[in-house]
Amino acid sequence: MAEKGKFSPKSFAVVGAGPVGCIVAAFLAKGGFEVTLCDVIPELVKPALDPGIIIEGAEDLQQKVAHTCIDIHELANNPPDVIFITVKANANSLIASVLETFHKEGMYVVSWQNGIDTELVFADALGSKSTMRAVVNYGCGLAGPAHVRMPFHHPPHYVQELEPDSTQAAVAIAEALTKCGLTTEHTDQIISMVWRKGVLNACMNPVCAVTGMTMARAMTDPIVFKVVDALIKECIKVARANEIDLGWNFYPHAIEYMRKAGDHKPSMLMDIENNRPTEVDFINGKFVRYGEQAGIETPYNITLRALVKGLESR
Repeated sequence: MAEKGKFSPKSFAVVGAGPVGCIVAAFLAKGGFEVTLCDVIPELVKPALDPGIIIEGAEDLQQKVAHTCIDIHELANNPPDVIFITVKANANSLIASVLETFHKEGMYVVSWQNGIDTELVFADALGSKSTMRAVVNYGCGLAGPAHVRMPFHHPPHYVQELEPDSTQAAVAIAEALTKCGLTTEHTDQIISMVWRKGVLNACMNPVCAVTGMTMARAMTDPIVFKVVDALIKECIKVARANEIDLGWNFYPHAIEYMRKAGDHKPSMLMDIENNRPTEVDFINGKFVRYGEQAGIETPYNITLRALVKGLESR
């Protein structure tokens, strides 16, 4: 793992065999790294060993991983250098409590997830020196177990450590990902990037989840677009009240980005369609909480969060 004190990762674990996790696992394995794909559902991980993870769309790849497991405790038998967390953020507390039982110094955990403050759950349990945050720029969905459709891929991706002592390790992880084809850069602006993506998720994901519309339909429907637009402006107001730098021209950028999203179902809509819990608490729920912190009213985020939670309760 290390040579003369320099971190050089050789083994990785990916917790979560959904589309996001399958992609990072497949690319790391393609790059020659030892990869373990972990998920509590055996049927999701079994094909990753044979015939391998299949990715179609913006990237085309079929790749086997070295190991799979259905219990995170099994990772303790052969501890990886780096663990990528790719599950829905509502599972983070449970996962962190398990990782805490075998985590050791020099092992890094990367939140490779949507949502705001997802990394803080792991920092609280494992220490901020061992925790990193990433921003991922690809769209994906499962066509079947270990079979991913990837409608778009807009690299680079970004990663940042939470503590300066871990900067070299974060750079090494970014280099490993880049080597295997997931071009990733180390950054010192991850909070801004997380919030920029958080705004996009907060104004598009819940609207599609509630209406059943794809992103393209939501953006072109004149009535529904008014809700999307109001959410963007409300989220920007909350970010600026909390001194988060989105950039002076973020609003037109957000509109342009979403207009190019295409006829794609965001993950929150797919979760509702498949009767799974969503990440709404780590997306719109965070804008509600940070709005309260700054004394900013957030009626649109409160309403969309409530509607999504209502759908979840079914």
